[in-house]
Amino acid sequence: MSSIEALKKEIVETVQAANDMQSLEDVRIQALGKKGKVTDLMKSLGGMDPDQRREMGQALNRLKDEITTEIEARAAALKRKEMEERLAGEKLDMTLSTRPEQQGSIHPISQTIEEMIAIFATMGFTLAEGPEIEDDFHNFTALNFPPEHPARQMHDTFYLPNDPNGKGEEATRLLRTHTSTVQIHVMQEQKPPIRVITLGRTFRSDYDMTHTPMFHQVEGLVIDKTTHMGHLKHCLSTFCKKFFGVSDLPVRFRPSYFPFTEPSAEMDIGCAVNDGKLEIGAGQNWMEILGCGMVHPNVLKNCGIDPEEYQGFAFGMGIERVAMLKYGIPDLRTFFESDIRWLRHYGFGPAEQPNTALRSE
Repeated sequence: MSSIEALKKEIVETVQAANDMQSLEDVRIQALGKKGKVTDLMKSLGGMDPDQRREMGQALNRLKDEITTEIEARAAALKRKEMEERLAGEKLDMTLSTRPEQQGSIHPISQTIEEMIAIFATMGFTLAEGPEIEDDFHNFTALNFPPEHPARQMHDTFYLPNDPNGKGEEATRLLRTHTSTVQIHVMQEQKPPIRVITLGRTFRSDYDMTHTPMFHQVEGLVIDKTTHMGHLKHCLSTFCKKFFGVSDLPVRFRPSYFPFTEPSAEMDIGCAVNDGKLEIGAGQNWMEILGCGMVHPNVLKNCGIDPEEYQGFAFGMGIERVAMLKYGIPDLRTFFESDIRWLRHYGFGPAEQPNTALRSE
């Protein structure tokens, strides 16, 4: 057995002396390879008597395991050393100035979303999110759309293959056409009072200077026992004044129709065209900006809320639309064309972001 201990000492010393992975691999082959020293000893077991063979075999197996452990430990140490040397040699000088052409910009949509969240947060609204792939119930039926409504047709809505595990309206899948679907989820899952805004992507089959197949919406929902139309008008008037930065912004509400609100209205803001440029504020013209109204009793019933006890208001607007008005962007399609020149012109840098805090009236 003394020869085994001597062989172990010899191999371990050779392993510790290996300075790179190739040298270590050579040591492993010399010790444990087909023609290695330990392998040669294993081959000699056939000429021994049973007791000697058993004792010698156990000793050689222990030797093989110990050598393997030593090799693995040395390999790990060499890899750590290699990584440390590599990290030490690959330094990045953070004091170098950034080249102007590599400076990033914040997209106007991202900027507008942050502004809206900040303003509505000061009014007590919380943010709610939901799935972009919806079923027919959440997108249409729960919102009081009749079966023959044009919005349900394939030329307006992107339908997906039916859910094989769904039943009835839940089996019909589609890309949501508005973020009102999130309001349905909120009313089904939360008890009033409710005060939320929902932001996200929506999809409709349309494409021109003022419409794209994918766009962003923000919608608001308030449900309690005392909310009325006056609260709705004050909420939206305050938001528009803050968002456009015009404290005396004229607004008006015109009767309209939406399946999910009753009464319904469209909100206009004052504007003027001077030298071919649209200016938000007092002027001779009006610009429609959003739709709103009191939540229809049928919508409350569909979500398990008693319309005899609760009422509320809802509103919605296109984020691209208000961004175009605020920042003077003429074509909606340019938001999604990935033109770096457009982003450099309309984008926002970290030091250029407009103040999103509410101004005092």
